[in-house]
Amino acid sequence: MKWSLRLGKIAGIGVYIHATFFLMIGWVAVSHWMQGHSLAATLVGVGFILTIFACVVLHEFGHALAARRYGIKTRDITLLPIGGVARLERMPEDPIQELWVALAGPAVNVAIALVLYLWLSATGSLEPFSKLSLTGGSFVQRILLLNVSLVLFNMLPAFPMDGGRVLRALLATRIEYTRATHIAASIGQAMALLFGFLGFFTNPFLLFIALFVWIGAGQEASMTQLKSALGGIPIGRAMVTDYRTLSPGDSLGRAVELTLAGSQQDFPVEENGRVAGVLTRADLLQALAKGGEELSVSEVMQREFQMADSSEMLDTIFPRLQNSQCHTLPVTRNGRLVGLMTMDNVGEFILIQSALKASQGKPLKWDPRPAHG
Repeated sequence: MKWSLRLGKIAGIGVYIHATFFLMIGWVAVSHWMQGHSLAATLVGVGFILTIFACVVLHEFGHALAARRYGIKTRDITLLPIGGVARLERMPEDPIQELWVALAGPAVNVAIALVLYLWLSATGSLEPFSKLSLTGGSFVQRILLLNVSLVLFNMLPAFPMDGGRVLRALLATRIEYTRATHIAASIGQAMALLFGFLGFFTNPFLLFIALFVWIGAGQEASMTQLKSALGGIPIGRAMVTDYRTLSPGDSLGRAVELTLAGSQQDFPVEENGRVAGVLTRADLLQALAKGGEELSVSEVMQREFQMADSSEMLDTIFPRLQNSQCHTLPVTRNGRLVGLMTMDNVGEFILIQSALKASQGKPLKWDPRPAHG
């Protein structure tokens, strides 16, 4: 994610903090300072926010480690002012697995709250919850209460919260996955309307939550419908087979010539019959501005990139296209480059097939044999 600073790697998962998070820390610090001009109170306020987000990170690791159990990797975890985001390579296809992955995050917060409650009870420092506020009362007890609040908020049956995924997973055990997503998204958007209505008369922050839920529910429904539309279609039916390649020893001037000669933006780099890298349009322009056309492709190309096999299905590679920093996937067959896949390519394929379906008035029958490159 752009504008993110890497904090480190835990359990093989990169942890990042978004630049806007520092704006929130600054706002909290200024707010506490303005209240009493007390350095101690300001540090406590900032420490409280940092502790909350530490709990959020643990929440996201709950999802990540549960997904790892089912062979699903987590690309990274990013801290935002509104919470945390764990980017899984994909969601489990089995509804029961998705259920456990969704519940794993809130389960971490339940565990934290339970440990804190037992510690406060054992030390006799448990106070009436009515005496607590966001800025006053026992520090530990406020963290306990915030973890309980995180559980309650995340379990709302609305995307993109965990409760929406739990609802979808439960529905998907009884009905078709796409329909289950549609029902869960509709319920989420109905809740968004309720939050928005209440926000006008009570807390304006509910308006922000309403927008967040409405957009999240719509995106989840759209993504699931798209995945369903792409299911069962091999990459070979949609990949670009008319493309140009570069060699590591080529100059950027050669890349410029190929770019101007056609519409291709990213170029696979082949070395000894294998794909050694990808030269993207963005990297090419940046390198030209700094070093000119004399630089070699090997100095600029991306060496870490996603690939696909021509026998894979479109719905399986779509998440890779979305999450990859390089938005062109080289497609191979028996280790040999046979095509390219891009987001534009997928979009055009969907538009063409929708038009064909509309003209024929019946479902298309797919040839299971991959196209020849």
